[in-house]
Amino acid sequence: MENDAQVAVRAALAGAAVVRDMYGTSLDRVGKPGGDFATSADLAAEKAIMDVLRAARPDDAVTGEESGRTGSGDRMWLVDPLCGTLNYAVRSMLVAVNVALRAGSATVAAASADPFNGEVFWTDGTRARVRAGGTDAPLVPSPASNLVDVNLDPPFPNAPGFRAVDLLADAGFAARFRPRVVSTTLAVAWVAAGRRAAYVTDGHLRDSVHFAAGIALCQAAGCVVTGIDGRPPHTGPGGLIAAADPETHSTLLDLISTLSNTR
Repeated sequence: MENDAQVAVRAALAGAAVVRDMYGTSLDRVGKPGGDFATSADLAAEKAIMDVLRAARPDDAVTGEESGRTGSGDRMWLVDPLCGTLNYAVRSMLVAVNVALRAGSATVAAASADPFNGEVFWTDGTRARVRAGGTDAPLVPSPASNLVDVNLDPPFPNAPGFRAVDLLADAGFAARFRPRVVSTTLAVAWVAAGRRAAYVTDGHLRDSVHFAAGIALCQAAGCVVTGIDGRPPHTGPGGLIAAADPETHSTLLDLISTLSNTR
């Protein structure tokens, strides 16, 4: 019988296959609140993921970005079928397919698939791995790139005290890091994989279909993961700093604190 991590990987890959197959086709758009939208690829990928989860874990609850919550209980799957919809709609390949399982207060399995690079990043809550070409390799965080991905997509619940965009104009940030803005939570998995030094975002991220998988990957890989005030994730004002190492985390925390105190 498959364990939960294996189910998460299989579900994420099922969604990734749909995303890849529908890339570049004519996509219908479905409007959402706040000017956001989903495409027919989001809907089809979510169905493919749900089909896997319902067959493998019929008694578990599921929350999908597009279909909402079904079922009840202590075990909840969180599904983001296409993170980076706007990128995808304009034929940019920077997207992720995220599947995570929360049991109680812990995320015990997660997978984040890159449909176009043939990779799936996964964790069983203890190990963190990347699978490519049928082979698994450990995720090893590293600050060496000095690249920090900053999420500029709303909502911004801590503005004006904290605004992620302010980091981009800060001299201290520019002296230490190089910013990136890819607008997909694939970049959170990249922190775990050593391809980003850190990731910073505002927002209340508890049970987030977008962030649950990436946060679990970073934690299992040994990254430093806190809210924007340095407290444990999902406490205090929220937000996220996921950093490859303590020094990077401390530097970003100091920068954010200084910027916030000038408001």
